[in-house]
Amino acid sequence: MKRFNRLFLAVIVSSAFFVSCSNDDDNNDEPRGDYENGIFIANEGNFGESTGTISYLSDDMSIENNVFSLVNPGKTTGDVPLFIGFKGDAAYIVVNNSNKIEVVNRYTFKSIATITANLKNPRFIAFANGKGYVTNWGEGSDPADDYVAVLDLTSNTVTSSISVVEGPEKIIENDGKLYVGHKGGWSQGNSLTVINSATNTVVTNFVVGDVPSDLVKDNGTLYILCNGKPSYADVETAGKIVKVNLSSNTVSSTINFTDLTHPGFLDIEDSKIYYTVGNNVYSLNTSATALPTAVLFKATDVINTYGFAVEDNKIYIADAVNNLDPGEAYIYSLTGTKTNSFTVGILPNGFYFND
Repeated sequence: MKRFNRLFLAVIVSSAFFVSCSNDDDNNDEPRGDYENGIFIANEGNFGESTGTISYLSDDMSIENNVFSLVNPGKTTGDVPLFIGFKGDAAYIVVNNSNKIEVVNRYTFKSIATITANLKNPRFIAFANGKGYVTNWGEGSDPADDYVAVLDLTSNTVTSSISVVEGPEKIIENDGKLYVGHKGGWSQGNSLTVINSATNTVVTNFVVGDVPSDLVKDNGTLYILCNGKPSYADVETAGKIVKVNLSSNTVSSTINFTDLTHPGFLDIEDSKIYYTVGNNVYSLNTSATALPTAVLFKATDVINTYGFAVEDNKIYIADAVNNLDPGEAYIYSLTGTKTNSFTVGILPNGFYFND
């Protein structure tokens, strides 16, 4: 009310020029929406039950669960929201088992569109050359029908597809090229595909390591965390961290885990690699040629590590607990001091920073 009175007085005693300036200032000061900044957490829910949700953690450390349905009454996030990608003012929620992408305003979370056509087992999304690129497994039992869907961001329609080898998973953009890790779908993959977004064609595909799960780029290098083949595979293998030169699209070096160790997640902050093995967190410099001999810290509160991120000198871990009940999100300092914890949705899988 006080702000309105000041503007009303300005109308009486000042020229139209000053009134116009005041109005412009007011518009510039307005927030873009209730969800500006903060962090979204994707919760997959129980497979086949459409219990997936999105949680929102504000800068003042307040948690709000099920924001998609709260903002869009009568609509549900769907069955297994697997990933959230940001482009411009929009957020693209890839919902795996519902075979759809929910497009919302990233600041208000109001629905813009629901994309369902030409998606089959969608996994992750990246953006390049003004388009969206969505990895799809196709029919999980068919190793030959996997593809990357090309999304028109204006019409929110899939306009074409790019055939790739089995099990395309994480996808990341660099300098107009898209890098796709092939985790393997229903089997275990071991390769990386490079796609030219100008022509929507595959440039190359080459072996990096068994079950590549996380892709992170830093200073001209793509870092790939390979989980290794699990114990139930034909032959169990240990994980590795693979470095790919983004200029030449070749493997520049590899750091191998020993004793059939299966690392879980990887992220990079300030040229330092952070990765998990179970609920243990490790760190090493990006220039390192060997793994650390000591754990950075053990996240003793975490039962089932299901998501991981490092941002602004904080480590975020998503805990799926028993895979059935609401999970937990934990925040730690870089030295392992727990600073916050929150109850979120079922199977929280990652943190998406709405910068």
